[in-house]
Amino acid sequence: MISSQQIAILEAFDAARAAQPRLPAIEIAERLAISEGELQSARLGRDVWTLPLSPNDIAARLPPLGRVKAMTRSRLAVLEQTGDYPELSGGPHTGLLLDPGGLDLRLLYTHWHWACLIRDPMPSTNEETQWRWSLQIFNQHGCAVHKCFALEHPLPRPWGTLAALGTRDTPAFTQSMPRQKRPIPEAPTLASEWAAMRDVHQFFALLQRHHLERIEANQLMEGRYTRALPVQALETALHFASQRELPLMLFVASPGCVQIRTGTLPAPQRAHGWLNLFGEQFTLHLDDAAIDQVWQVNKPNRDGGVTSIEAFDAAGSLVLQIYAERQEGRAERREWRQLLDELGNCEEVA
Repeated sequence: MISSQQIAILEAFDAARAAQPRLPAIEIAERLAISEGELQSARLGRDVWTLPLSPNDIAARLPPLGRVKAMTRSRLAVLEQTGDYPELSGGPHTGLLLDPGGLDLRLLYTHWHWACLIRDPMPSTNEETQWRWSLQIFNQHGCAVHKCFALEHPLPRPWGTLAALGTRDTPAFTQSMPRQKRPIPEAPTLASEWAAMRDVHQFFALLQRHHLERIEANQLMEGRYTRALPVQALETALHFASQRELPLMLFVASPGCVQIRTGTLPAPQRAHGWLNLFGEQFTLHLDDAAIDQVWQVNKPNRDGGVTSIEAFDAAGSLVLQIYAERQEGRAERREWRQLLDELGNCEEVA
């Protein structure tokens, strides 16, 4: 039996979509003060179906879906790419979809709580309804982990296979707790352990050993391995990289997925208050007005070290991370380090 709360959500959803057919679901959810997962689960049995599959099984079914638009969102950044998912590799807890320059993702299964298939009617001049199909994954708090939207017509057969598996099983979401600010912990051996890194992937274990958030480690290492930058340095860096056709790696992470775009950049453009990169096969939307801190971070490795630009929101969550394109075993691009030096000079002039 449908509940009064579900009826209210559906009525609000239908009214919002009638007024603005392309209004994103996350904006409707925010208006209703509920999570996006709660919004979509209210549509179960109408245009949404639960996929009763394990995270690993869901991930293994991505490559056969054909050409898609893949989307991952952090709090202030949205990365969209078109392409085909590569073959899945990895293990029981982490999935790897490795295609530098294409769809390139790291999947963290422990955060995958609910996967669903969604069909949304699209505005059309024809009398026949046109449907947009998507597969969407949410964490336990109803926050979107990753989404992919079908781009091929007719719909490839694997989409129909997934639809046949769909159920009306309702997910149970929990309320997310806001991150509590705290005094930065002491970490007396952090600098020496940071200096001893030989691989950038050792950084995650370093944070765990010292029970540190990424932004806390940056603050502790300021003047040694990190440097605070003005927020506007992020836009400046994107402009410089675009003008010089310097290939970069853009990392956008949700609670259970990291999506990476590698390649040269179009010129940044402003629209509706957001900073945007409109490429042929990708789009990055960045709400940079809400970015609270930007850091330049150097991590030692066997090849002379790598340097990133990292942007954080006011809660200390990572919004966007940028590296120069680099192949394993090769030194970091000299042009990238020159660009970072120029950012420092711009900061001094300002």
